[in-house]
Amino acid sequence: MIGRQVILTNRSFTLEELYSFMEEHWDTEKYNQFELGNPSANFGKARYILLPATPRFLTFIYAAKAGGLFSKENKVVLSTANTPSGMSESFMRSIPSSSILFGAAKMGSLMSSEQERKGPAEEALLAYTEYMRSLLDKAGYLKLASKN
Repeated sequence: MIGRQVILTNRSFTLEELYSFMEEHWDTEKYNQFELGNPSANFGKARYILLPATPRFLTFIYAAKAGGLFSKENKVVLSTANTPSGMSESFMRSIPSSSILFGAAKMGSLMSSEQERKGPAEEALLAYTEYMRSLLDKAGYLKLASKN
């Protein structure tokens, strides 16, 4: 289980800047609609960008600025969380049949929660991560690996 992906960037983003970037570049037909919200009360009052993954899980995205105790570099983080009750049905209806995740999301409903988390939810996380990485790269925001 991977559960969390980190993309290093050459600039910091606020959540609003990252959301605007996604509004401008994100293909919602292929990679689904997203919204601002909070995946759970356990996350406090913080807001994240939320994307559907499976009936029981979602992918959330946030930006971390370099310089903090836990963040030595600017980055965009994607992770998996339980979909809050009440949000599950509306999130699943938002996945268009043309989405690359449509089949995996539908299959997830036939599995145990653990199988769903380790299978289709993780597939969604990896697909979203690769797509976000490609968008950031095209825009010139990926941190280039240092050559030592």
